[in-house]
Amino acid sequence: MAAGVAEDARSRLLAAAVAAFAVRGFHGTTTRDIAAAAGMSPAALYVHHRSKEELLHQISRSGHEATLALVEEAVASSAHPVEQLARLVEDFVRHHAVSHTSARIVNYELAALSEPHLAEITELRHRIDAVMRELVERGVAAGAFTTPDPVMTASALLSMGIDVARWYRDEGSWSPDDVAAHYRELALRMVGAT
Repeated sequence: MAAGVAEDARSRLLAAAVAAFAVRGFHGTTTRDIAAAAGMSPAALYVHHRSKEELLHQISRSGHEATLALVEEAVASSAHPVEQLARLVEDFVRHHAVSHTSARIVNYELAALSEPHLAEITELRHRIDAVMRELVERGVAAGAFTTPDPVMTASALLSMGIDVARWYRDEGSWSPDDVAAHYRELALRMVGAT
């Protein structure tokens, strides 16, 4: 099989898995559902992926790696904690709105991952958490933020952004930019930005 054809098949199966998991959840989706949505035979899935769980792992790893890069780029964009946090929250929330379907799977289907895959994703999540926590702690230390519990505030900020994937819909009245800008303002208030 030519490399381009194989890559196209893998991509179609991943996209079909995202669509199926979004509608039925991981446990409610069969490999047959995924293959049919990709326009392939059920056996074709196993030519390109070892299992349904491997598909979930690839979706989750890709989503978490993109999110980690996004938060690291936001912090690197400025030397000032207020500007860093504003950019981080805006980009994080926009990402969860634009990619709400896959972000729901990435964040709410973790329990379906095998132990080794869950450990890998948990490490990525810890790294994302650490970026936010260190930013809020630096902001407090610099006098730019006034929050009594930087660690809890950092967790709340991430949770607030992740939850956008649960409720955001493309047909709603707010654009991803609208939501991102509003959440940026909420985040700055939460940390008591000066």
